[in-house]
Amino acid sequence: MGRFLNPGNKAFQKTLKSEIYVDKTMLLAYTNKVIGSDMACICNSRPRRFGKSITANMLAAYYSRGCDSFDMFSTLKVGRLDSFETNLNKYDVIHIDVQWCMMDAGEVQNTVKYINNGILDELIIAYGDVIPDTVKTAYGAMSYINAATGNTFVIIIDEWDVLIRDEANNKELQEEYINFLRGMFKGTEPTKYIALAYLTGILPIKKLKTQSALNNFEEFTMLDAGALASYIGFTDDEVKQLCKKYDRDYEAVKNWYDGYMLSGKHVYNPKAVVSVMMRGSFQSYWSQTGTYESLIPLIDMDFDGLRAAIISMISGNEIKVRTTTFQNDMVSFKNKDDVLTLLIHLGYLAFNQKNQMAYIPNEELRNELMDAVEENKWDEIIQFERQSIDLFNATINKDVNTVAAKIEQIHMEYTSVIQYNDENSLSSVLAIAYLGTMNYYFKPVRELPTGRGFADFVYIPKPEYINDYPALVVELKWNKNADTAMQQIREIQYPNSLLQYTGNVLLVAINYDEKTKEHVCKIEEYAKIQN
Repeated sequence: MGRFLNPGNKAFQKTLKSEIYVDKTMLLAYTNKVIGSDMACICNSRPRRFGKSITANMLAAYYSRGCDSFDMFSTLKVGRLDSFETNLNKYDVIHIDVQWCMMDAGEVQNTVKYINNGILDELIIAYGDVIPDTVKTAYGAMSYINAATGNTFVIIIDEWDVLIRDEANNKELQEEYINFLRGMFKGTEPTKYIALAYLTGILPIKKLKTQSALNNFEEFTMLDAGALASYIGFTDDEVKQLCKKYDRDYEAVKNWYDGYMLSGKHVYNPKAVVSVMMRGSFQSYWSQTGTYESLIPLIDMDFDGLRAAIISMISGNEIKVRTTTFQNDMVSFKNKDDVLTLLIHLGYLAFNQKNQMAYIPNEELRNELMDAVEENKWDEIIQFERQSIDLFNATINKDVNTVAAKIEQIHMEYTSVIQYNDENSLSSVLAIAYLGTMNYYFKPVRELPTGRGFADFVYIPKPEYINDYPALVVELKWNKNADTAMQQIREIQYPNSLLQYTGNVLLVAINYDEKTKEHVCKIEEYAKIQN
């Protein structure tokens, strides 16, 4: 049992002893299905605090012949499968934590050499009689071992991308590292000695021009998690069970920490959920991660439309994103889409795969992005926030003339900042207009059917403000009239977000005349939602 070769299972044992452990061992059902096949090279990228290292430790504990993990796994979900013992502790496992290696190497420039020599030394100790003295690479040694014994390897690399992220401008080191990975995984020879490869980090595999540097890997990302979606974070059912066990308000947890949709599944940040279960405090745990420092310069990049896009998403809108040009690194930004794509991989934004739209997933991240924007003192956000607070106060006071005038002013000013296609323009204006509600309300929900000339948002007060402010159903239409708009609000079936709500509700109908630009508002108060 070595540091790199055939590690034990103590790291995963520690995880199992945690106060909260959510069983994700069915991931092993997938890796067991693909092991030894053309799909056995996996890169599973996800943000910080999404359980990457725990997953790597689990894989090492299960496959490594350096330990006996039967008792550990037999009581978990994977232990119920007929194939449970087929691959249990049957492989030579190489487990590398690149972050740790980079620190222990002394100088960052020595990292690749440190990793290669560390693995090679342990392979020589275990298989010295079949490895020629002339072999200088770990992957060369694995090739000789496979040729002599038939043994194959499971290679697990945690924080695989740390050199790509932290040493973004060190081209020499990055080239050395990419070449090392290619030697390990690319070509005919690696297909003989690799049974399974599992890379995990924040970024997908680095692109060289338009192609992946390791194009034989199956990639599972925050853009497309595929079959691994349930293992990226906590699922909705898992969060419900935790809320029941720890007596937490499920709806509040959902508003604060849900919002990622991966392959049709709701996914939560595990770190945030565990923290709120243990502490009972609804707050942002994101700034405790290492990515926050990198956020500020990213959102302050002077690409056309980037600032307005972020302000719009903070307000509750979705933004179209073209993700294909992103080079999977921290320096090669050519446009705002590249920055937004990185923010998706970092977890600050979520991605709707169906319509290729980015959005802020939940209250935790909305607060984080708002803090970052305010720290940079953007003139745009200060202007919109000031106008929005005035609009919000006028709405609460049912001052229809002021509401109409403020919406008209913001409508004109907003469309001068950024242009959206017709079907999104009204919702963009409406969301921006009510940006000032975010201190008291959760991110607005858009649940009603949408169409040309129609936009709606539902604002639910945060629990601490439920007795101070009403819920808002706000609709903006064009080429109708305020009375017709209000009648349509009365006739619609209330959206899901309001079904369980018992406080006061304001219905706000605003009509916009496309020709005259005149906005007219009508506000009615409903004391209680009628099911």
